[in-house]
Amino acid sequence: MANKTAIIASNGSAFDAYKVFNIATAAASADYEVTIFFTFEGLNLIHKEGYKNLPLPEGKEHFAEGFKAANVPSIPELVEMAVEMGVKIIACQMTMDVMNLKKEDFIDGIDVGGAMMFLDFAKDANMTLTF
Repeated sequence: MANKTAIIASNGSAFDAYKVFNIATAAASADYEVTIFFTFEGLNLIHKEGYKNLPLPEGKEHFAEGFKAANVPSIPELVEMAVEMGVKIIACQMTMDVMNLKKEDFIDGIDVGGAMMFLDFAKDANMTLTF
């Protein structure tokens, strides 16, 4: 049985994006099967426009220079890497309905589904993380 990592992304800042996509790409590079369920503010991390302009927490703006100096990929680059590595991205249908969002509002290559779609994967996961 393959190693599986299940991630719930429910927060929408730049720090959240770095946490989610750093763990997801690291796990995928170690041949883990990875699924991320994006819900509520976490949908910002995969929104076509939103993920390009995610805010850093107040008072932490100086981190932007640190990311650049450390050659950390941008959030859009990390998202692209995750998709290319086969990370499954699920946007929460219920949250999309509540926020009046459509699949077209998000990056290419995502699935739209409910909690059960994620739970079907997560039930056999070696680890489940929430950010």
